[in-house]
Amino acid sequence: MITTDLQLTDELRQRMHELYRHLHAHPELSMQEHATATLIEQRLTALGIENFRCGGTGVVGVLRNGDGPTVAFRADTDGLPLAEDTGLDYASTATGRLEDGTQVPVMHGCGHDTHVAVLLTAAELLTGAREAWAGTVVLVFQPGEETAAGAKAMLEDGLWGKAPVPDVVYGQHVMPGRAGTISYASGDTMAMADSWKVTLHGKGSHASQPQDSTDPIVLGAHIITRLQTIVSREIDPRRPAVVTVGTFHGGLKENIIPASAEFTLNVRTFDPAVRDHVLAALRRIISAEAAASGAPEPTVEVLSTFPRNYNDPDATAALVERFRQVLGEDSVAEIEPLMGSEDFGALGAAIGVPTVFWMFGGHDAAALDGEGPVPMNHSPFFAPAIEPTLSTGVQAALTAILSCLGR
Repeated sequence: MITTDLQLTDELRQRMHELYRHLHAHPELSMQEHATATLIEQRLTALGIENFRCGGTGVVGVLRNGDGPTVAFRADTDGLPLAEDTGLDYASTATGRLEDGTQVPVMHGCGHDTHVAVLLTAAELLTGAREAWAGTVVLVFQPGEETAAGAKAMLEDGLWGKAPVPDVVYGQHVMPGRAGTISYASGDTMAMADSWKVTLHGKGSHASQPQDSTDPIVLGAHIITRLQTIVSREIDPRRPAVVTVGTFHGGLKENIIPASAEFTLNVRTFDPAVRDHVLAALRRIISAEAAASGAPEPTVEVLSTFPRNYNDPDATAALVERFRQVLGEDSVAEIEPLMGSEDFGALGAAIGVPTVFWMFGGHDAAALDGEGPVPMNHSPFFAPAIEPTLSTGVQAALTAILSCLGR
């Protein structure tokens, strides 16, 4: 049954809750969201919304309703390689395999199940209340956000050649704020991120004969220490940047100098010029330290690149005014840009249209006011309160869409 107005009925809200619990219990890894994509296709088809696959496990729905503007709204669909420890009766026990074949537990530890349930519910409301709006809504169910592969895959698969080109692209993300509230930033919203794996090539030897070695562990130690001077000594302190080395692996035994070692690093920046400077400095230092050690040139593998996530100031201001009217002044707050990253911004940047991305709270008052830390996204304990989180997500999505298409 399709609801026939833009208000969440008790029946529709209950169906949304059931859908959310199902999605939460059945997460899938990035770019492997096969069952999730099939479910989305089935739901869109049942609503009479034309849809197609894009970017492998991405799904795009096109809801047309006469002449008018075109709005795109994105929901990401992938889970994380994480063992859930929430204790929920709908907790995930799913497993999956990484690209190297490693079997891992899988959890919706970043709330993408929330995003899918919300957008499908908003689509049902729009389908049943065509008299309230005019134009076209492009529903983008994007895979692989966690690896920055999904938006890129959809764009390379011709997303904006297959779907109507929108005038604006909207998106939202559940976060550990108070449920029922929205937060946003204008301009830079989330950081660009670059992740690398660096393999150091040396010469192995017995620990008692270091003169016969080129020690990649000592080389790595010098590189990692020197990398921390990029932000502290090369970047204007008024322009944020972060360089983190997250892993270092080398050797198997304490009395053997290994022939190689590897480390992974992550860079966060807002300004494209700062990003370019940091990445160039990384390569300069890695290469120079290898030369200073008499080692071959290290191998650098780019693991992921997250694009700029920039909120168009004018489109953001207009939408925030609508949010305040609908949710109330006290429920909408401006925040500083986040150092976390998203590939959402690529969807609008690829066609030169404005994007607006906001956060909606996912924790109830008891969780926020209780003792101990509140579980953050990517925590095995991350579990948004179902309500009013989901209803607020639907309300925010509809407010954004109808701000452009409402009669």
